[in-house]
Amino acid sequence: MKSALIARVCLTSLALACASLAAQALPLSAEATQTLTWLKGHRAQSGRPFLLLDKRLAHAWVFDSNARLVGATPVLLGSAEGDDSVPGIGERPIASILPHERTTPAGRFHLEPGKNARGERIYWVDYDAAVSLHRVRSANAKERRLERLATSDPGDNRISYGCINVPEAFYNDVIDGQFASGNGSIYILPETRPVSSLLK
Repeated sequence: MKSALIARVCLTSLALACASLAAQALPLSAEATQTLTWLKGHRAQSGRPFLLLDKRLAHAWVFDSNARLVGATPVLLGSAEGDDSVPGIGERPIASILPHERTTPAGRFHLEPGKNARGERIYWVDYDAAVSLHRVRSANAKERRLERLATSDPGDNRISYGCINVPEAFYNDVIDGQFASGNGSIYILPETRPVSSLLK
């Protein structure tokens, strides 16, 4: 009886968390709209799925190969502000990475399916810098990663060493659904320089 009650409480909490995440889905930001318009005009992404990520909003939008929006979600990002990875950071032990070095780089990257050192399926964003897109991990309760995803404050979403974390259901349904073939890209909008610097 007690175990059944606990199970119901856990399921209810999970449902509330999922509903909260769904409620956080935002419309395209002005910078994301500008980037989308540029992509369509230049046919830079013709026939391939892509993801737009606005770091200032800590939000991502996924488009299919016909540039139709198929999903949006809050994301977790590198805890430090900045648009470049520190040279050689991908070769260093994670414990040696200083707080100001934990950036999510801006730019256009190919999303390459792969696995991390733990054997978990991920998508490499920048292999040399060890930046990937993966399911949110909640192993460290002190980090409150799931709770951070559900808040409306983008500042709460700055917690990772540079990798991009998305909700597990979104990863399984939308990310895998669009990018499993290895034929997609991610556009990470800059936060310290104009978005025009990306559109070249």
